[in-house]
Amino acid sequence: MPTMGSLHAGHLSLIQRARKIAGPKGTVIVSIFVNKIQFDPSEDYRKYPRNLKRDIALCRECGTDIVFAPSEAAIYPEGCSTFVVESRLVKVMEGASRPSHFRGVTTIVAKLFNIVQPDAAVFGAKDWQQSAVVRRMSADLNFPVRIVVAPTVRGRNGLALSSRNRYLTTAEHEQATILYNTIRAARVAVKNAASPLPSVALRRKLIRLVAQQCLAKLDYIEFFDPKTLESVKRVSRGTHLALAVFFGSTRLIDNGRL
Repeated sequence: MPTMGSLHAGHLSLIQRARKIAGPKGTVIVSIFVNKIQFDPSEDYRKYPRNLKRDIALCRECGTDIVFAPSEAAIYPEGCSTFVVESRLVKVMEGASRPSHFRGVTTIVAKLFNIVQPDAAVFGAKDWQQSAVVRRMSADLNFPVRIVVAPTVRGRNGLALSSRNRYLTTAEHEQATILYNTIRAARVAVKNAASPLPSVALRRKLIRLVAQQCLAKLDYIEFFDPKTLESVKRVSRGTHLALAVFFGSTRLIDNGRL
């Protein structure tokens, strides 16, 4: 299970899923590495929360067998100039907003797969596009790894758990529930519709909903096929929705099937 540390209950649920897959006799490995090259220039890599001692303790409590926490020099030795790039699925949503992000993701995941040699790797559904990109990369490069996508873990207010939530002020945290409320509103609209809804009209409705939160600044709302990530013009049951919203300098993402 690849992570950047700063573990929370969402990560722990993924570790538990990994244990279920591996079984009592299998080995569960959690990697902890804050991957500099998946941060865009506008993002502060240095401020990303780090607490390795706490993370190791949580891993131990969850039954992790091995914590792999390599140094940056071990992963990117001096002179390293090779990167792994997926070129189709990264053109939209997160890839459009953060152009260099997925090059960093696919490169580090490919390196971890080569080093650890896992039978299965567990990712969270909150990063739906990331999971799709990793699955595509693994298939294209013939990695013998089963990619497992586990459900998003949410707080009582519906906010998806994320290491970035700790950056939110109290007021921002309260308004950040708009991400999940937007997904819920779209689900209600689709459920009550007699026929598929034009994506343009539904997007406008959801944009107005997000705008009701004075601290929220919308980055994108997209409707797409969950397997191909291709955008759709008409929204119906089975369509996937993803959105990204800024609260100050903190950027949160969420998604869900309608």
